Amino acid sequence: MTRPARARLNAQALLHNLRQVRRHAPRARVMAVVKANGYGHGLAWVAQTLADADAFAVASAEEGLRLRAAGVPQPITLLEGFFAADELAVLQSEILSPVIHSDHQLRLLETHAAQAPASVWVKLDTGMHRVGFAPDRLPDVLARLRKLNAIREIRVLTHFANADAVADPLTRTQIEAFGSNVNGLGLEASLANSAAIVAWPDSHADWVRPGIMLYGASPLLGKSAHELDLKPVMTLESALIAVHPRRQGEAVGYGGDFVCPEDMPVGVAAIGYGDGYPRHAPAGTPVLVNGNRVPLIGRVSMDMITLDLRRQPAARVGDPVVLWGEGLPVDEVAAHAGTISYELLCQVTERIPRVVTK
Repeated sequence: MTRPARARLNAQALLHNLRQVRRHAPRARVMAVVKANGYGHGLAWVAQTLADADAFAVASAEEGLRLRAAGVPQPITLLEGFFAADELAVLQSEILSPVIHSDHQLRLLETHAAQAPASVWVKLDTGMHRVGFAPDRLPDVLARLRKLNAIREIRVLTHFANADAVADPLTRTQIEAFGSNVNGLGLEASLANSAAIVAWPDSHADWVRPGIMLYGASPLLGKSAHELDLKPVMTLESALIAVHPRRQGEAVGYGGDFVCPEDMPVGVAAIGYGDGYPRHAPAGTPVLVNGNRVPLIGRVSMDMITLDLRRQPAARVGDPVVLWGEGLPVDEVAAHAGTISYELLCQVTERIPRVVTK
């Protein structure tokens, strides 16, 4: 007998979402972002399923090496670049392309010129103000990189701060700042994340970098994944392991936060914050039981949650429970929990089995 909690992964949904990326940006190459263990879906599985992607992006060399060990042949970009000189030989031998965003990295490349990777991306800070070179630094950075014989390809990218808010003028400002410094240089460029792929077509350039939209969550404020024709890849599911009739006035769970307003059935599902379900999800957060919505009640425990089954009075032990995914958008659950879909997907823990469906 096995615990019923699992994450069901839909390969066809993942491929559908990649097709949506290509529909929005038909002339751009696709660098699929698979960092953070493929947003919780499994790094190697996502990359192998997205075999038609032109390249992949991860955070660090560790993730890039996992992709190479899994037999992934496409170009791999390291979005945080490298952190120390001892990484350079590995980047060169495994053909991993770091993002160069600081003078510290430049100095390490110059000091260890023979070990420099063949391909790099230069990051410009056009308004995110996190990492990257000021745009007017680009000529100097390019000149320094071009002195390193090992480097044969130099590309340029930036990152949007507010592309998910289509009325925010910052994205337009960033696009213009990037173009005024890069256009005419003959360099391949990448600006667009998921939100910009959908909402800012003039940012598509040579490469787009889809992340959250590949996994079936919405990248835009005020637009649902369904409206954007994105399909959930992960369905986090479990089952009822107990159903109890509770009396009016009885408290449920740690702290007694929920008190039964009347006699009512209460269900217990085998899922909790030890599995990645958000501990701070409040009462009223929707959960599906037998495909029908019921509200979460009481505090989320490490391994269990409690549910108000008044809308499902015939529910029994063993009945299926869906926490998010098919029939219940992860974006909606995230909104109830005061967070974003990225966090919910990424924090699904290793003890949850990933079960792939075709």
